[in-house]
Amino acid sequence: MDFIDLRSDTVTRPTEEMRTAMAAAPVGDDVYGDDPTVRQLEELAARTLGKEAAMFVPSGTMGNQVSIMTHTRRGDEVICSENAHIVVHEVGATAVLSGVCLRTVKSDDDQLTAEAVERAVRPDDIHMPRTGLVEMENALSNGRVMPLEKMKEVYEAAHRHGLPVHLDGARIFNAAAALGVEAREIAQYGDSVMFCLSKGLCAPVGSVVCATEDFIARARKNRKMVGGGMRQCGILAAAGMIAIEKMSKRVGEDHENARYFAQKLAALPDVTVDMDAVQISMVFFTIDRPGFDHQNFPAAMREKGILINGIEDGKYRFVTHYWVGKKEIDQVVDTLAQLLA
Repeated sequence: MDFIDLRSDTVTRPTEEMRTAMAAAPVGDDVYGDDPTVRQLEELAARTLGKEAAMFVPSGTMGNQVSIMTHTRRGDEVICSENAHIVVHEVGATAVLSGVCLRTVKSDDDQLTAEAVERAVRPDDIHMPRTGLVEMENALSNGRVMPLEKMKEVYEAAHRHGLPVHLDGARIFNAAAALGVEAREIAQYGDSVMFCLSKGLCAPVGSVVCATEDFIARARKNRKMVGGGMRQCGILAAAGMIAIEKMSKRVGEDHENARYFAQKLAALPDVTVDMDAVQISMVFFTIDRPGFDHQNFPAAMREKGILINGIEDGKYRFVTHYWVGKKEIDQVVDTLAQLLA
């Protein structure tokens, strides 16, 4: 059965163009710096984000963690939002790999603010950890997009205290499409930036870290330390180049489909959609029908050929992507309507 997969934008499969490019990609040993396709990808990524250099990594988590390792020293504290990806979804890796603490701050819609950063920076006190880094995200995993002006304020607040900023830009091209800007305009507010090639862009594996040449040179050692030194990975990089050059330019279609999806879901009885949160490719909603079987809802949808995640914090999340268009959305909404009936 061909499932309609709404669990995440990480489920996108490579396009036929990507598969062809992967099969034909020239390769070499990337740890030696010999893979020409990886070098091409890194040059493209750096140029696209307006940075000096870039480094291909197996995953977004590794990209974030290697960046944190490169920016900080053991015992430091990293300022970030309380629901940042590095807090909730990276298995406590900051403590294990870098030996740093996370100083989480509460903010509206999980968007870091300059005021929050100012309050969170530690004074020079023998009893307190050293603040070593500020981390922010755009787009956020709650589906919202941080305005450029707010990013600029956070970036400048961090720099006033001599702190670098790492940007988790896993979905930076979604944020760029939502804001109507180029990705480099977002990336300018990160001293290092990580973005994913496999979230909504159809590449099968990989993320990229972009920063200065000096930072990337130091980060390569940390990548090797945590097992990210890959060999003939130009096969993967070939798909990554198509992800940047072509797939990044169509994510606005996913946003349009998400808005269409939200409107269709909102028309169903006992379904409440958070319309304000539909800023990229994510739709968050609740089902408030008395007696509705939330526990078995994912299994019921799977029987109908639809893959979803279970409820989290009282809400469901459906995600649109390259393989989910209006035809699939209509089928999902009709199926949900039947289950509600």
